[in-house]
Amino acid sequence: MIDLSETQTLILSTACERKDGLVFPTPPHLKGGPVGNCLKSLLKRGLIEEVKADDLNTVWRHDEERGPITLRATKLARETLAVAADPERAVPAETPPLQRPKGSKQEILIAMLRAEGGAAIPEIAAATGWRSHSIRGAISGVLKKRLGLTVTSEKLRDRGRVYKIAS
Repeated sequence: MIDLSETQTLILSTACERKDGLVFPTPPHLKGGPVGNCLKSLLKRGLIEEVKADDLNTVWRHDEERGPITLRATKLARETLAVAADPERAVPAETPPLQRPKGSKQEILIAMLRAEGGAAIPEIAAATGWRSHSIRGAISGVLKKRLGLTVTSEKLRDRGRVYKIAS
């Protein structure tokens, strides 16, 4: 299994959710050099590929021979994300694009934590495709620090640690 950072996972899952599989535009809060480094790493690992750009708003670089070039998620990217979401599942070669609940992963996370009963890490991972450390980081970084939400947790015997957004 290919190990992905939170940023790489976000970029790939966003691309895989698009019908055309294009990486651009990247999620709006991702900017600058780190994104470029992330994309270079994904290219090197075969998770994205360079293709001719039809839309100038999606250009990654210009090639003297091929013209404007953009980036597209590969079949390997879809397979990698599907396995990360459910490591027990074997992914057939003809797997369709990854299907996720509607809305951004942040919106999914917030909705799950606002639901009656809250959500445990494995439940959030199944809905978002994130790994447990990414979920904890999103809760402490994005929800608590950036958005100022109050997130509580309690350990339940049958579900483990359950997180909730306090009303």
